[in-house]
Amino acid sequence: MNKSKLVKRAIKGDQLALQQLLQDEQGKLYKMAFIYMKNEDDALEVFQQTVLEAIESIHQLKNPDYFSTWLTRICINISLQEIRKRKKVVMLDNLSFPEEVEERTSIEEQLDLSDVLYELDEKYKSVLILRFYYDQTVKQIAQLLECPEGTVKTNIHRGLALLKQKMKGAYKDDRREKSY
Repeated sequence: MNKSKLVKRAIKGDQLALQQLLQDEQGKLYKMAFIYMKNEDDALEVFQQTVLEAIESIHQLKNPDYFSTWLTRICINISLQEIRKRKKVVMLDNLSFPEEVEERTSIEEQLDLSDVLYELDEKYKSVLILRFYYDQTVKQIAQLLECPEGTVKTNIHRGLALLKQKMKGAYKDDRREKSY
């Protein structure tokens, strides 16, 4: 059964359909929670709260096509609420990236990038994670973060500039070494 039909059934109260949808999304949700919360216990707690919130409010979802976006938004909001409750800055030491990213970069580059990424302000960190690690479009990020697309584009641009500035000198630029 396709995802859209499952979502429609879940909205109408079908618990099995909702359970299937949540199982399909669990890996993505846990990774997102872990990125924000830094450790397994807190990420698991955020994940559980996200599932509970989804169960309680699935009937409010208006457009079945936005189920994943809606669920991700719940996870981000709960993560940010938990961070604000604790009134501390969360810095990630052992970041777990999606497998595709791990295959493209060396472990040293991942560690350096994760250190620098998590030094950025929340507005830059969030858009960069959503754009480049979760392959969300600018439009999807704007919907998730409930802000204008122009703001998302600006935050991506500024975040990348800050990353580049902070990473400057860490790695040689291979393009400059090639002679044409």
